[in-house]
Parts: sequence; C-alpha cells; structure tokens
Amino acid sequence: MYDPSLERLHEEPVHESRLTPLPRLYTDLASWWPLLSPPDESYAAEAAAIIDMLSETLGRCPPTILELGAGGGNNAFYLKRHARMTLVDLAPDMLEVSRGINAEAEHVAGDMRFVRLGRAFDAVVIHDAIMYLLTEDDLAAAIATAHVHLKPGGAVIVLPDCVSETYTPNVETGGEDGEDGRSMRYLIWCQEPVSGATAFHEDFLMLLRKPDGSVEAVHDRHTFGVFPRAAWIAAFKRAGFAAPTVRSDPWRQDVFIARKE
Repeated sequence: MYDPSLERLHEEPVHESRLTPLPRLYTDLASWWPLLSPPDESYAAEAAAIIDMLSETLGRCPPTILELGAGGGNNAFYLKRHARMTLVDLAPDMLEVSRGINAEAEHVAGDMRFVRLGRAFDAVVIHDAIMYLLTEDDLAAAIATAHVHLKPGGAVIVLPDCVSETYTPNVETGGEDGEDGRSMRYLIWCQEPVSGATAFHEDFLMLLRKPDGSVEAVHDRHTFGVFPRAAWIAAFKRAGFAAPTVRSDPWRQDVFIARKE
C-alpha cells in the first residue's frame, strides 16, 4: 500500500537539505568517465537482458523507457535501439557526456527521488545509480517516482549492484586510453560496510594522464547504501507496487521487477 509520508520528501526545503555533494567523477571529472567505464559489449549484454526481462513481464518490448539515474548514458546507448529513451540524472556534467553518445534521447536534470515529468512511460529502468541512496525513505521515494511515471500495466526494473545478503568487499582495477591523447588507470576499493549503518564506501584512486604527458592522482570517495532484500520489497510496497518479482542476471543476484496496476 502506498505510503503517503513519502510526499513530504517532495517539499523543496527537504530537497536541498538531503542532497550531498556529488563525487568529482560526476562533476569536474565527468569528461573522464568514458575512460573509466566505456559503453562496451558488457553494457550491450546487460541492456539485452533488461529488454528481455521487461518484454517478458509486459508481453512486448516497451516503446518508451524512462531511465532514472542514467549517468553517462552507457545503458541508454544500447536500450535506445529498442525504445524511445528519456534520461534523468542528478549530474548535469554526466548528462553532457550522455548527449555525446545519445543525441537522439531526451535528457533531463533531476533527482530520481523527486523529479516529476508530468507524463507516463511504458517502462522505467533504475540501474546502479540507486546505490547512492542511503536511507530506506529515499529508496522508497525513488521507486515511487517510477510508479508515478508508469502507464497502467507498465513495468519498472531496478538493478542494484548488491543487497546486504550479497555484498562482498573487493578491489577493481582498469582503465582506458582515449583517442584524444588522455589515459586513465584506476583502482576502486570497495570497503566493509560502515559499522551501525546501511552504507559502505568505495574509494576511487584515478591516475589521469593528459595529452602533454602530465599525470594527476585523484582520490574520490563514493558512499553507497546497502539494504536487505526485505527492505527492498518493503520499499516497493510503500511506493504503491505489489511485492516485486526478484530475478537474477549474469551480473547480480537480485533484480527487482514490478508492474503498476
């Protein structure tokens, strides 16, 4: 059953007080994003899986998709082959990156917890950007945004990187060489959950080499929410959905799918 208390999250003073500074990777370093995470074949495979799950749920491929937390547009780069895309992200600099590869998509600056576009879509996709939400209220608010923007019978798919039951600290390394003479090498350290909190930190260490050969080392901390499956299911119910179907895909154990009645 929909939780009316979520409406208070849409009051403007609460908006501002609940926002935290964005990581540098999404602001002044956003132009480096394609060297950390290019729109490669892994995104193609994941987009195909998203379309397959949505099509199975709806009985057809959705003609229109709203993506909340679209970031640099790597998912949309492949999803747009199947549907007309509207992309929402909190970071204007990341939307600019997305415009470079998704010029035909609509781009809107907005917070997935609060944005209201005044129209409805056949499907809503929320990928790993939802990991930046740190409270169960915020989680429910983002899923309520999906509910508001769905046509009757439409479907939402939410793909967090993990839930509490599956989170494992790890270290990831990589990087790319750009055609413009820039290069990046990075290390991402995913740490143990914060004691007494539903959150964990990922520390990004990025070595940025400019065309002139100079190298800058940047540390950028990202904080993510991690919640048990029961909290995710409760958030869907608070947002007005019935309990979601919980699926798995090759990249994660918990993919949440629900339809609007």
